[in-house]
Amino acid sequence: MTDTNHDLAALCQASGTKFILAMFVDLRGKPCAKLVPVEAIDELATDGVGFAGYAVGAIGQEPRDPDLIAVPDPSSFLPIPFIKEGLALVHCDPHVEGKPWPFAPRNILKALIAQAEDAGFEPWVGAEVEYFLLKRAADGSLVTADDADDSDQPCYDVRGLTRMYEHLTAVSTAMNQLGWGNYANDHEDGNGQFEQNFAYSDALTTADRVITLRYLLSVIAAESGMVATFMPKPFAERTGSGLHLHLSLTANGRPVFPTEFDDERGLGISDTAYGFVAGVLEHASALQSVMAPTVNSYKRTGATATRSGASWAPRVPTYGGNDRTHYIRIPDDQRVELRGGDGSANPYLAIASALGAGLDGIKRSLDPGALGSGPDHMSPLPLTLLHAVEALEADPVVTASLDAAMPEEWPADKPSVSTYFSKLKREEFFAWHSAVSPWEIDQYLTAF
Repeated sequence: MTDTNHDLAALCQASGTKFILAMFVDLRGKPCAKLVPVEAIDELATDGVGFAGYAVGAIGQEPRDPDLIAVPDPSSFLPIPFIKEGLALVHCDPHVEGKPWPFAPRNILKALIAQAEDAGFEPWVGAEVEYFLLKRAADGSLVTADDADDSDQPCYDVRGLTRMYEHLTAVSTAMNQLGWGNYANDHEDGNGQFEQNFAYSDALTTADRVITLRYLLSVIAAESGMVATFMPKPFAERTGSGLHLHLSLTANGRPVFPTEFDDERGLGISDTAYGFVAGVLEHASALQSVMAPTVNSYKRTGATATRSGASWAPRVPTYGGNDRTHYIRIPDDQRVELRGGDGSANPYLAIASALGAGLDGIKRSLDPGALGSGPDHMSPLPLTLLHAVEALEADPVVTASLDAAMPEEWPADKPSVSTYFSKLKREEFFAWHSAVSPWEIDQYLTAF
C-alpha cells in the first residue's frame, strides 16, 4: 500500500475537513463509500478502509472472498462543504490482499492509461453529463420537476433556465469551487433535461469528475425535493440522456490529432486521428455494451423521433465533421466526440474501452472509410442489450480492455472481468425480458 498519510492529513487540515467519504464504484457505476472521521486519517491513508465486496454489488466477489480494501488516491481529494460542512471525498482504488482488484473500474481505466502511455500517448477526455430533474406526483408517478416545462421544444429556453436558477447555480458554484471550470449550463432537448459542462482533463480525472458530479447532482436535487436521474430514456416521447465523450491524445504534451499536411477529407486531422476514429468504429457494436449498458439504453438509440423532432442518438457507426447525427462527430482538429454513450455508462469503463478501441485502430493503421459513413463492412449498432453483449463476447479488443487490470496469474477457474460483465448484462436483459409489462397487457389481454 502507498503511504499517503502525510498527504491526506495535510489536505484535511488545510481544508477544515472533519469527515471523508472514501468512494469507489462497482462495474454498474454504483457509488459506494464509507464515512471516515478525520481522527482516523492515519489508518485510512496507510491501510485503506475495508468493504465486504459481495455486498458492494457488481465487483467480482463472492461472500467467501477476502475484504475489498479501498485505498485513497490523495490527488482526487475534494472538500465539499457545500454538501455538508466539514465534508470531503476521495476516490479510492480497491485492493484485495494487497493487490489492485482487477474488477474495480478505476483500476481498469488506469491500466488502459498505462497502455496508452506505453504506445507514446497521453489520453485526454471531456464529458457531457445529461440528466433529468423530476419529482413524484400525487399518484407516485415521476413527472418533470418544473410544472411549466411542457413546451414541445424546450431546448435552451431561457425561461426554463431561470425557473431552475437555484439548482443550476448551486451546481455551477460547486463545480467552480472544485476547480473544474464550469463554462455553460443549459436546458437540453427534453422537458426537464439539463446539462452542465466542465473543462476537459486527463482521462482519470475526468472519469472521477463524472462520478463526483452525479453524486453532487443527486444530493443537491434531493435537497429541493427533486430526483436527478441519469437513466438513458425515462420517457418514451422525450430525448434520452447521453454521456458524450470528447477524446484526444498528446505525445510528450503535444497534440497528435491536428495535422499540418493536406487532409483529403478536409477535417484537418492526422493519420493517427483517423486511425483512432477507425478503431472506435471497428469496435462500435462491442463498445455499446459498455457505453450503453442497460436494457433502457436501447430505447434511446432505437428511437426514431421524439416530441422535439429528433432523438440525437446515433443508430449506425458513422463519422463526420461538425454533425451531431454521427456516432463520432469531429467538430475541430483537436478532438473527436464519441456520441454512443448514455447516462447509465460507467465513465471508467466507457473511457477505457473507447481508448482500447482507438489505440487498436492506430496500431493497425485502420482507415475509417468515406467521410459521412464508415468502414464498408460496418453494420447498424446493436438493437438490444443482448445484441451488444453478443458483440462484446465476439470482440477480443474490447474484452481485453475490460480485462486490462487482470494479473497473469489469475486462477483459470475464476471468470475474467469481461466474462463476468457479459454474464451480468445477460442476466439483466433476461430479468427484464421475463417481466410482464403494461404494453403486453394492453396488446394481448383480449387480442385472441
